[in-house]
Amino acid sequence: MATGVSVNSQCYDVYQELKLRKKYKFIIFKLSDDLTEIVVDKYSESTDYDEFLADLPADKCRFAVYDFEYEIPNEGTRDKILFYIWSPDNAKIKDKMMFAASKEYIRKKLDGIFTEIQCTDLSETAHDVVLDKVLRMT
Repeated sequence: MATGVSVNSQCYDVYQELKLRKKYKFIIFKLSDDLTEIVVDKYSESTDYDEFLADLPADKCRFAVYDFEYEIPNEGTRDKILFYIWSPDNAKIKDKMMFAASKEYIRKKLDGIFTEIQCTDLSETAHDVVLDKVLRMT
């Protein structure tokens, strides 16, 4: 791998629990302390979107998967699995570069992603903003 970063097998295992069994609502991934591996940082059953956003650090990059549920009038509830690339403005440049170079490695492990949400601040992750993007793509 160009970055020398691998993906820990737990990332795939926990993702399968979210995707197939609907056991979790979101998973947050980070680089290990030695910057050699993408690992699970946190996963949760909470359906509170704001709780998910609160778990994204203000100064560190993260990857995340969220099982996004939304309502379509006269059609019912839908859900799509979204992949978030969280790269806040005040994260270190090295952190941003490592995450950018590592993204494809984790994406290849996580099949069934509907779309990516690239975000540098919380305004880009607002529920209405994400919903608008999802609706435009369906």
